[in-house]
Amino acid sequence: MKIAMSGASGFVANALKKRFPDVVVIERNDDVQAITQKLESVDAVFNLAGAPIAARWDEAYKKVLWSSRIETTKKLVMAMNQSEVKHFISTSAVGIYPSGVPCDENSEKLGEDFLAHLAIAWEGEARKCTQKTTILRFGVVLGDGGALEKMLPSFKIGLGGIIGNGAMVMSWIDIDDLVNIYAFVLEKGLEGVYNATSPQPLTNFRFTKMLGKVLRRPTFLPVPSFIIKILFGEGATVLLDSKEAYPKALLEKGFTFTYGDLENSLRKILA
Repeated sequence: MKIAMSGASGFVANALKKRFPDVVVIERNDDVQAITQKLESVDAVFNLAGAPIAARWDEAYKKVLWSSRIETTKKLVMAMNQSEVKHFISTSAVGIYPSGVPCDENSEKLGEDFLAHLAIAWEGEARKCTQKTTILRFGVVLGDGGALEKMLPSFKIGLGGIIGNGAMVMSWIDIDDLVNIYAFVLEKGLEGVYNATSPQPLTNFRFTKMLGKVLRRPTFLPVPSFIIKILFGEGATVLLDSKEAYPKALLEKGFTFTYGDLENSLRKILA
């Protein structure tokens, strides 16, 4: 199967390329005509473009977050609608949901902060595609790289700790399960919105203690919320908000998670 991929140098894309090695790369600066030409003989498009969310946000960076997702998706959809590609799989995030509320794909209430508005607009552009379209709302992706890579240095030297009071819920997904979701969606020809998250979200406290357990390191040093706000500005919401999303739609379609349990996932990744 031949896949066209935007955001092809990222952590998730690199994992997908191992499962789908026949890849056409959509470059950031490609215009609609160039993308349309690249889509010839392509079976599906994976839209993974987007500047990193876990960063300090100022007004300039928020514009980067917006344009790297919305403008890229606009161009992809315009090209898709002129092509014979049969399936478009676009990325979104559980940041679309309100904080502190258990959610699945049937939840009608969405968030009202910048991250939610970004995800809503991102999905809105993807839905303009006239071909079969699937939107995957990612949780925090755990694997050899990505978010976990940034956490490990402090944890390995015994300086890892809970954030704030540790009560915020984190929705996460093992990278191998995420790759399997892409394969499952293509195999079953699924359309619509799916939460790409483990069926076992957990609090920051439980995540921190489990990571410390697997690494055999103490986790005694909490990180106060105000420090996160100083470091990340408005972007602190990524770490401080509680996002409790469940993959109800995938489970109903028969998808089986191999690494739905955090301890199993971490032991596999850190082996």
